[in-house]
Parts: sequence; structure tokens; C-alpha cells
Amino acid sequence: MSRVYNFSAGPAMLPEEVLKIAADEMLDYHGSGMSVMEMSHRGKVYDGIIKKAEQDLRDLMQIPDNYKVLFLQGGAHLQFAMIPMNLMKNRKAAYVVTGNWAKKAYQEAAKFGEAIKVASSETGLSVIFPTVPILISPKMRITCISAITTRSTGQHSKHFPTPRDMTW
Repeated sequence: MSRVYNFSAGPAMLPEEVLKIAADEMLDYHGSGMSVMEMSHRGKVYDGIIKKAEQDLRDLMQIPDNYKVLFLQGGAHLQFAMIPMNLMKNRKAAYVVTGNWAKKAYQEAAKFGEAIKVASSETGLSVIFPTVPILISPKMRITCISAITTRSTGQHSKHFPTPRDMTW
């Protein structure tokens, strides 16, 4: 069998040595007598797996101890709901709508409070974003979902020069 190279945004190709380890552990993870897919998420063996995963993530991303690490399922669509549910404390948030994904996030936020569209590329294919206007409240959060898109509104695009991690 020849290997397929998958460079998609979701699942991607894993190194063969990683797949071989997973195959070896499929019936018996580290002598536990079961695979990871069969064990309780409250069990001692799984507790070691999740603690190691968290520590590895903290080390890799330099996450300080005063931050929580959450392992959640659901992908981007779940986050579109989780972000406003947890961060829209004053029930208002400003959104910069840069394309399809940002539009979905904006629409989801509207279910939890007042989502305010402060800038948008919806009116044309190559709209150059103006500087985001001064907001109604300095306590309002702005969400900006920036991705390389067919509309050229990506993070480093000449059409959208504002850095992704900028705080307004």
C-alpha cells in the first residue's frame, strides 16, 4: 500500500512510527489489558495520559500554571459558541467579519448577546479594511477570525493588515 499525503486543515498524515506505536497499543495500552478507546476517562491509566498531554502542551506552548487547559471536542463550530458563552460578560462583543468562518462566529455570538459588526469584507471581494473604529465601550471584547481565504483577508494580507493577536 502506498501512503497518501494529506495536507488538509483537519486530519493530517501522521509519521509511520507513531501509527505503529498506536497499532501496538490498540489491544493493550501499556499493560492495562485494554485500548485507550475502551478505558474510563476517570480511570487511573487515562488520568496519566491526560496529565502527560496537558504537561506536554504547557511545555510546548509555554502555558503558565495560572491558566487552565481544557480538552474539548467539537472543533471550530463549538468554539463559536463557547467563546461568547464564556467571554461576553457584558452581553456585547464586536466582530470583524473577514469571511465565511468569521460570519459563522458572528452569527453564533448573536445568540448569546449583542454581536456588533465593526468591520466586514462582505460587501466586496477585495475590500481593504479601514482601521477598526473606536468602540462603544473599552470593556467590550473584539473577536477577529483571520484566516487565509479566497478573498485575501488573511492575517498577513495587504487587505487586512491588523495582526490577529492585537488587543483593541
